[in-house]
Amino acid sequence: MKSAYLAGVAGLLVLPLATAASAQEAGAAGAPQEQAANLGDIVVTARRSAETLQDVPVAVTALGGDFIERQNISSPADVPQFAPNLTVEQQPSSLSAATVYIRGIGNQEPSAVSEQGVGIYLDGVYLARSAGAVFDLIDLERIEVLRGPQGTLFGRNTIGGALQLISKKPASDMGVTAKAGFGRFNDWYARARVDTGYIVGDVIKASIAAQHRESRGYVNNTLTPSSQDPGALKANSVAVGLEGDFGDVTVNYNFDYDDRKGTPAFFQIVAATPLAQDYYSQSPSYGGAPFLVDPVRQGTVQQAGYVDRSGDYRYTSKTRVQGHALTVSYEPIPELTIKSITGYRKFFQDTILNLSGNGVLMGKVVDFTSPTLVSVQPVTPYNGNNAPQKQWQFSQELQALGKVGDVSYLFGMYYFYEKASEYNRQALTLVMPVSALTALGFPQAVVDGISALNPGLSTVGVNANPIQAFGGTSQSMAIFGQTSWKPSALDDKLEVTLGGRYTGDDKTAYLAGDVSPVQRGRKSFDNFSWLASLSYDVVRNVMIYGRVSTGYRSGGINPRASVINTFDPEKATAYEAGIKSQFLNNRLRLNVAGYITDYDDLQVQQFAAGSGGATSLIVNAGKVRLSGFEAELTALPFTGFQIDGSVGYVKTNYKTFLFRDPATNILLDVADDAKPLYTPKWSVHLGAEYSHPIGDALLRLRGDYSRRTKIWFNALDNTAPFNQQLISPAQTNVKARLSVEEIRLGSGKLDVGLWGDNLLNQKRLTYGIDFGALGFAGATFNKPISYGIDARVKF
Repeated sequence: MKSAYLAGVAGLLVLPLATAASAQEAGAAGAPQEQAANLGDIVVTARRSAETLQDVPVAVTALGGDFIERQNISSPADVPQFAPNLTVEQQPSSLSAATVYIRGIGNQEPSAVSEQGVGIYLDGVYLARSAGAVFDLIDLERIEVLRGPQGTLFGRNTIGGALQLISKKPASDMGVTAKAGFGRFNDWYARARVDTGYIVGDVIKASIAAQHRESRGYVNNTLTPSSQDPGALKANSVAVGLEGDFGDVTVNYNFDYDDRKGTPAFFQIVAATPLAQDYYSQSPSYGGAPFLVDPVRQGTVQQAGYVDRSGDYRYTSKTRVQGHALTVSYEPIPELTIKSITGYRKFFQDTILNLSGNGVLMGKVVDFTSPTLVSVQPVTPYNGNNAPQKQWQFSQELQALGKVGDVSYLFGMYYFYEKASEYNRQALTLVMPVSALTALGFPQAVVDGISALNPGLSTVGVNANPIQAFGGTSQSMAIFGQTSWKPSALDDKLEVTLGGRYTGDDKTAYLAGDVSPVQRGRKSFDNFSWLASLSYDVVRNVMIYGRVSTGYRSGGINPRASVINTFDPEKATAYEAGIKSQFLNNRLRLNVAGYITDYDDLQVQQFAAGSGGATSLIVNAGKVRLSGFEAELTALPFTGFQIDGSVGYVKTNYKTFLFRDPATNILLDVADDAKPLYTPKWSVHLGAEYSHPIGDALLRLRGDYSRRTKIWFNALDNTAPFNQQLISPAQTNVKARLSVEEIRLGSGKLDVGLWGDNLLNQKRLTYGIDFGALGFAGATFNKPISYGIDARVKF
């Protein structure tokens, strides 16, 4: 079946070759095309060295700095609508945590010790925790989305792919750029960048960029001022770059800092059991808030706060992310470059969980200080304060890149160490029939006493305040290498690449909080990942390729259990065939890739919620085959008009998915019932842009349409009773921008733009959590239709 599928994909990829050949011949015979109207080359570092996008035998989407600037892409969560088979969703209750999936592989666990399935890199430095993956992107040179396992060159936890963020280098000439924007919901920002040019002869140059951003929020919480409504944010970001050119040695230093305070998106209860619905709906009769449960996005709500670890009643959360990257390159001879990449990063988060979806609810709860053993008290479906959550990491990578004859190579060594911890104070109410209190350990005599002293009371709440505290360390060492052979006898048309990486991991963890005595564990792993690829230039500007690559996601120790629960790494082997092509004097670019990924030892998280709060069990219980394709097209039909589009498809076929039935303790294979996580089957994007000179200025109009099919947030209905109500349905987004650019302003130039997003005002469920054992499920929704204006000036 695998060979038949790949043969079919290969057949589809070869179809354009006849068109390619005739296009090349027509271009040679006719009048020369106008060079200024072609698409130009895109430089990427998908193989850890600079190459053009069309020369790299890897499925890559690259977004350039000018495009990022005009589209106001401010965080990794903005990228998926322009990149097929990529999902990035910001997680509830956090200002900086994200769930990232590529081609059906990723990780949704936000804890400070959980490994990612998609590697995120900033200026060559790995960002180990998804809890700190959302931060303001200012002054990026480009964003690269690498699809498929990248285990050879990028290492562990890139089993689904990698997301590379590359900062702009300091400019050689002095310059100042400033930009400001204002939009709906009082969403505004102002930022500036200063390039010093060379400040020490022709040796050292620097840049500094800073941004302040604020928003008043887009859901009205009647309990707070607008500055603390859900979606409100105040963020400050700084980026510093230094570059020194000392002959054979080049030094680049980058510093980034992001400090944000605000209220995460409103987490709305969308479904509840009849028992929970009946219990919380009685709140107004006890002087509490009305109970809101509705599957449709609300605009005016009540959302309770929480008393934090310092004793302050708060609604807002806060995060701080900062990092340092130092890259030193030494070129002793033109054929050899020795490179050192040193990274240090740290992350801090203090989060009010805000997962109740309601105001201050009141209800009858068990209370041994009351004469009737029951009293009316504040109750909550789920809330808390996760603080402090913190992590720091150090990494060191050494590379040797060179060329000997027809062979180019990259060899390297890598070291990584991190320490992370979090302390989560939770608050929740267990709702149950009075007769069921014995299940929580209440003596039958107490249960009988509650029934006798409270005639007619059938349902009661039990307030619980579990503490979940854990932490750990992670140490990883690797050696790797990759060689490519391009025989000059074949005019460099053929390239054969082989690569491998050996990794050793060592992890420790402790479980504290309500776990007594403190549990400690240690686990070690090793892995060899490899790559083999073959590419061939069939005709000029048309390359076909095939590759087999492997990768792995590190195992570990589950932080959300009451005992040491270890699990082994996940492993993937991906088979990919593709075409990179440019036609009509580079007016038309078409890149297509088809793939099959065999994914073993899938880490299955069986989520649970009860008196211990949000807990889970992780086991290696799955095998899955993922197959699909991506196609990306960019065309310039005529000067000034560009069309770009993409389509991605992912088919998920679980081979095994083991589940232990808690009622019978029997291990079942439920592969036929398992759902793909955070992965739409189809993702589509279509963009069109027209630009036209107006005197010395340029008028630009762009529109973008993107659509993805439904997304599941839980694999099994039997572990998530509200799974069907939590489906994120098929979603469409339309955005547009009209700008006038390059307006002369004294010695500078001015760009002014008007933009709109979610122009169809769709109410899209974006993230869901099933608290089944607590009797409810909730979700966050997208931002309503928004629009605004921005202006940028350059000197």
